[in-house]
Amino acid sequence: MKKTSEHWKLAPAPEDRSQATIASHYDLFIDGKFQKSAKGKRFKSINPADEKVLSEITESTDADVDKAVKAARKAYEGEWGKLSGKERGKYLYRIARIIQEKARELAIIESLDGGKPIRESRDIDVPLAAAHFFYYAGWADKLDYAFPGRKPRPLGVAGQVIPWNFPLLMAAWKIAPALACGNTVVIKPAENTSLTALKLAEIIQEAELPPGVVNIITGHGKVGAAIIGHKDIDKIAFTGSTGVGKLIQRSIAGTHKKATLELGGKAANIIFEDATLDEAVEGIVNGIYFNQGHVCCAGSRLYVEESVHDEVIRRLKHRMGTLIVGDPMDKNTDIGAINSSEQLETIQKYIGIGKKEGASFYQPACSLPKKGFWCPPTLFTDVAQSNRIAQEEIFGPVLAVQSFRTVDEVIKKANNTPYGLSAGVWTDKGSKIFNLTSQLHAGVIWANTFNKFDPTSPFGGFKESGFGREGGMHGLAAYLDF
Repeated sequence: MKKTSEHWKLAPAPEDRSQATIASHYDLFIDGKFQKSAKGKRFKSINPADEKVLSEITESTDADVDKAVKAARKAYEGEWGKLSGKERGKYLYRIARIIQEKARELAIIESLDGGKPIRESRDIDVPLAAAHFFYYAGWADKLDYAFPGRKPRPLGVAGQVIPWNFPLLMAAWKIAPALACGNTVVIKPAENTSLTALKLAEIIQEAELPPGVVNIITGHGKVGAAIIGHKDIDKIAFTGSTGVGKLIQRSIAGTHKKATLELGGKAANIIFEDATLDEAVEGIVNGIYFNQGHVCCAGSRLYVEESVHDEVIRRLKHRMGTLIVGDPMDKNTDIGAINSSEQLETIQKYIGIGKKEGASFYQPACSLPKKGFWCPPTLFTDVAQSNRIAQEEIFGPVLAVQSFRTVDEVIKKANNTPYGLSAGVWTDKGSKIFNLTSQLHAGVIWANTFNKFDPTSPFGGFKESGFGREGGMHGLAAYLDF
């Protein structure tokens, strides 16, 4: 990133990669041990920052999926199903503690495999993953108190499919509440970010979780489809695109399977003239450029009150110029690598669309590495509500800005989307916050902050952003029958 005279010139601060161990290849984790697939081939997992191969991952077959589901069913009807909540909680505590012990290694692998800055993996992803296991460990023996008079029972075998943007954290979101409630799990990580899920399998072994309680199988989309379509799966939990979510709904219609779907988003981040503008600008940056914009709840639509629009954009452009784009393993890096070449193509396509639609385009001057997949922080102003960059999920570091004059106007604009996952409001007036939060159609609404997560707080969306909640006590209900 080019620096002007007013910006600090930072010396490189690389994380020591030798602190992490990645095997040359990984088998499937079924019934408490790593097992080879009889027919499944291997595919390469690459580092998006330099395109080097990190490891080779096994492509599961339908037979592998069936084997994993049978192992999960056997554990559910056997040892795991007979354990008390107190004993289940002990295993979850143990997993959480081991995650903490291996936090540095997990953060390194997460950044190598996914392209996100090491600061984010180290300070957000890994601590939150451990926190979810700790939190749900505490609930394992208290389900009767969480749902008084309702006699909660586990559902059975949960089939779970997670995305590539928060691999370890999403695994924790899915596995921890399922186990706390007494279910067993068959989970598939994304094909291009499977490594921390497989390291989690090693942690599960170390924690001596009974065989078959958690089965981690890898592969592309057809493997996830095989899990979802398996007749002996009782519960589906999916995080990913709205298009795939619709396919899942159609495939399980008429079956006994319960489901929670956390899908796409196009969040509105709303700045009023009475907001503390410097804080709001930091919130804008965190809302859209965190994790390269690979966030379902990213604040990708910015609405700024007309009277402060120009000033906010001036400050935002100045702040964007200070962001460091580069090696995810450098502790100075703010924006890492785009997760894959395919996702970079999608982002570049939408940038081209934004230009053709007539929006004003801005990127700070920066020099990008020659290898890997990179996109500078991108800003579009003079955006119309009908523009595709204001309506469709881009899943990259691209922000579309519009202005507004009245509260009613911004509420209508913010709600004019098929999505309803999250939103943000920046104002000094509590009454304004309560007014907007009661009228915005979003599952999670942040006030004077953005992208804040906690295991005690439920997360999920409305409309085409899915249904059901993960996190908090609500996340327990998704894995219980009454």
